[in-house]
Amino acid sequence: MQPCPHPPAASGPPGVFPWMLLLLLLGSFLRPTTASCGESPEERYRRLYQTEKRRWEQSNTNAEAGWEFARACFDWADLAATDGQRARIAQEGIVAARHAVELEPGSAPARYYLGLNLGQLAQTKLLGALKLLDEMESAWKQSLALDPQFDYAGAHRSLGLLYRDAPGWPASLGDRTKARQHLRKAVALSPDYPDNQLFLLESYLKWGEKKAAADEIPAIEEILKSARTKLSGDAWVLSWRDWDQRWEKIKAKTSVPTATSPRASH
Repeated sequence: MQPCPHPPAASGPPGVFPWMLLLLLLGSFLRPTTASCGESPEERYRRLYQTEKRRWEQSNTNAEAGWEFARACFDWADLAATDGQRARIAQEGIVAARHAVELEPGSAPARYYLGLNLGQLAQTKLLGALKLLDEMESAWKQSLALDPQFDYAGAHRSLGLLYRDAPGWPASLGDRTKARQHLRKAVALSPDYPDNQLFLLESYLKWGEKKAAADEIPAIEEILKSARTKLSGDAWVLSWRDWDQRWEKIKAKTSVPTATSPRASH
């Protein structure tokens, strides 16, 4: 059986704490995958992790091999059965990404996946996770400066969610203004990528800005229709399953009940 082709990278970072629950939705289940080889997501990401690990071990002077292994670690860690397993895999990804940064300081992907694996590690910690947020922020800022378009404006999306869901000052770096700026920038840079649009609308609703979300519904309806023709095939099935569910919830929360006459029930 020939191995399935590796899909393009998809959306942003994993969760870190219960207060960052939406970030958890950005794990491997939302990354483009394929069922054409008869693999489950678990089988696929385990295979990719093993394949990229062997490649990295054989080519550890290749920055691309390093960040691709870090990406595989992020995906596989998201399926970990225990915190111990997640932490171990995430640490592998962190080491590989940091080495890739040393090999190629101008690598946006290496810094991007460093941030994502730090997020995976943070999921296994309690108060100690707060110490990792600054590192995540720094990694994504550096990735952003190098290539703001990478992974469908993934660094903007990641920073937006980090600022949105992290505790605010003085406990941590949460900041609604920064969150809004980065989420809007992700939409501006990659408007056809559903995650960018959906996370911005979900953020409006989280902030109690129902009208702002409702006003965007018609335009985003058309964007999603267009995206469905571009991001199609087995590689995007799981992503669309998630996006469709979230889209229906957004529309339900922004809908205005139709006024009815008192006589309508008679």
